[in-house]
Amino acid sequence: MLSGVVTLLVSGCVSMAPDSPAPEIAAGVPQQYSKTDAGGIYEPAQWWTNFQDPVLNALLDEALVKNLDLAEATARLRAAEAQARVSKSGLFPQTNAEAGSSYSDTPTDGTGFGAAAGGSRFQIESYTSSLGFSYEVDLWGRLRDDARAGRADATAAAADLQAARLAVIAETITSYFDIVDARDQIALTTKIIDVLGDRVEQTENRYRRGLATSLELYQVRQDFRNIQAGLPQRERQLAATEGQLAVLVGRYSDNMEEFLGQKLAPRLIFTSIPSGLPIDLLAQRPDIYAESQRLESARFTLGARKAERFPSISLSAGTGTQAGNPSGLFDIFDKWILNLGAGLTAPLFQGGRIRANIDVADAQYSQQAAVYARTVLTAYQEVGAAIEGYEEERQRYRFLFSQLDEATAAAQLQSRRFATGVGSYVDYLDALRAQYQVQSALSSAARDVALARLAVHRALGGSWDAPASSKSAAPAIESEFRGDE
Repeated sequence: MLSGVVTLLVSGCVSMAPDSPAPEIAAGVPQQYSKTDAGGIYEPAQWWTNFQDPVLNALLDEALVKNLDLAEATARLRAAEAQARVSKSGLFPQTNAEAGSSYSDTPTDGTGFGAAAGGSRFQIESYTSSLGFSYEVDLWGRLRDDARAGRADATAAAADLQAARLAVIAETITSYFDIVDARDQIALTTKIIDVLGDRVEQTENRYRRGLATSLELYQVRQDFRNIQAGLPQRERQLAATEGQLAVLVGRYSDNMEEFLGQKLAPRLIFTSIPSGLPIDLLAQRPDIYAESQRLESARFTLGARKAERFPSISLSAGTGTQAGNPSGLFDIFDKWILNLGAGLTAPLFQGGRIRANIDVADAQYSQQAAVYARTVLTAYQEVGAAIEGYEEERQRYRFLFSQLDEATAAAQLQSRRFATGVGSYVDYLDALRAQYQVQSALSSAARDVALARLAVHRALGGSWDAPASSKSAAPAIESEFRGDE
């Protein structure tokens, strides 16, 4: 008998889940991105520390602990892990303890009306205690496949938590750089308003002396009012972004002075992006890993539903004591009982339920295969677009930086010309305004460079390590942000 049970247990390794070849699109990922030629490998690290900003680091530390989206994702992971344990429990024998008592009082002939009628009666009092065991032999792998599906779902939930973590990091960094740029824009707009105020005053003086037309005066005043009208909008946008950042770190907006009540000066990063092998770099993306695990879950679920077509064998055993009084329950030598059983259950007619369940599971497996393939394809395209976008933003920043040199030189020249009496004060104000406008554009370009770099990190699911030969050693670039190349 024991050898037969062992044979049945060993045969439980059978699984009816289909093979899991990678979808065609996922299997045909190109071996290298065409936009870069530097190699790279995955480097799990706190890559945001490269911005060298203690305020940003503190904000991210706060967000990763107190963000409510992460708290929600963590709870979903706990639920998925608990459900995986539920699915796995069917692989083990089930044990139950039971204790009970019964009392019956019946007439011996079934017609009497109790002792008052003179009839005799049976009075039976019984007490039982038992320990029962039951086990389903997993001949066709149904229980095992259900357990595997539950484990894959839990693993996917863990990857979802990492994806939520990456999203929170990206949103926090984006909000932070938006705040840095908004503050710079407000400061520069204020300077431009001051310059235009002097420009209006100078134009009014020239108009009174007949040196300027009324059209010129109206245009200068209109320009001045337009810039003034834009300042409240910038301040409103700054307040809204600061409130968004407060939500990300789990605080109220009026409790952010600890982080935002100081000068914000993140460092710009201009180093090139190494590509390496896409299959290696994309492997770190949590959304791809999550969908691959969901595909595995759907595969095992399909195997479990197919196994329901075949008979199931259950084994049971029970032992305990039975006595006519409570004290007899402890007389295990004379009052013991033993029950052994085995059962075979085979589905004959279920009204099409089993076939329909298989069709549902098969359709869900095909659906998940398409989702996984689309995720891989989308991820590859996102990485390529992010790398190209970062390179373009770097070039745009370089152009604006050289333009700032020219605008600064022009403003200095007009300042010297005015000081020596050669040039006019109006020309100096126009040159100074042009310099501030370029600085404003450069501040936005610096933010765009940082966010483009962030987009690459987000598309790759983290960071990477570039070979020493591919790391740039060019001189630093300074701007409204601290630049480094």
